[in-house]
Amino acid sequence: MTFFTSPLLAAVPGLRHAFFTRDGGVSEGIYAGLNGGLGSNDDPAHVAENRRRMAAKMGVDPAHFLTAYQVHSPDVAVAAAPWDAASRPRADAMATRIEGLALGITTADCGPILFADPKARVIGAAHAGWKGAFTGVLESTIDAMEKLGADRADMVVAIGPLIRQPSYQVGSEFVERFVEADSGHATFFIPSAREGHAMFDLGGFIRMRLERAGIAIIDDTGIDTYPDERLFSYRRSVHRQEPDYGRQIHAIVLEG
Repeated sequence: MTFFTSPLLAAVPGLRHAFFTRDGGVSEGIYAGLNGGLGSNDDPAHVAENRRRMAAKMGVDPAHFLTAYQVHSPDVAVAAAPWDAASRPRADAMATRIEGLALGITTADCGPILFADPKARVIGAAHAGWKGAFTGVLESTIDAMEKLGADRADMVVAIGPLIRQPSYQVGSEFVERFVEADSGHATFFIPSAREGHAMFDLGGFIRMRLERAGIAIIDDTGIDTYPDERLFSYRRSVHRQEPDYGRQIHAIVLEG
């Protein structure tokens, strides 16, 4: 089973994390590999086995390998105890101070952001696509962690694999939405070869939001999901006219 890690998070004692790839799973066809997406049309038994394997790698029971029902919101769920698939909260971020509860973010181009305060022993995880990042999911995660005793000045944050600027073409109305909110957002767009379109730097936008929120220690894997066949990509699946797509999970847990 192959996964990416952040050197900065890996240096934190008593913490385990992984940006999982497609490697090491049992799914087949367009979902081939380690598809963890409960919302995909993959065989549920395959998804369950894939998630079991990821939970084992994180050192937790499958029931303690938590994901939310993601809706591209700025909402955060605080995990005080395990929940099952049927009762998982509708949210795009999670925070906890409970050891042994793995927080998992499901993505297929959006940004998985993992947070840790090594001193307070509080962790968080956020699903930051353009909409979540734009509407404040990163700031909401930081706020939720501070309510659990963390301090943003002590946080270490890692940005995982996501669709990067060379692969992320958007229309003029997308650019206008960002620039109307803040003229400085224009720096996250460069011209596209296609007239009336631009290329968006989601990773740079996420880093800027984190820095403005007071986060000083930020690690970025720099990995682009679209061209990297080791990872699932929603946009790549659309361009290939595939009927559905798999999702990878990225997780963080406080070890007991």
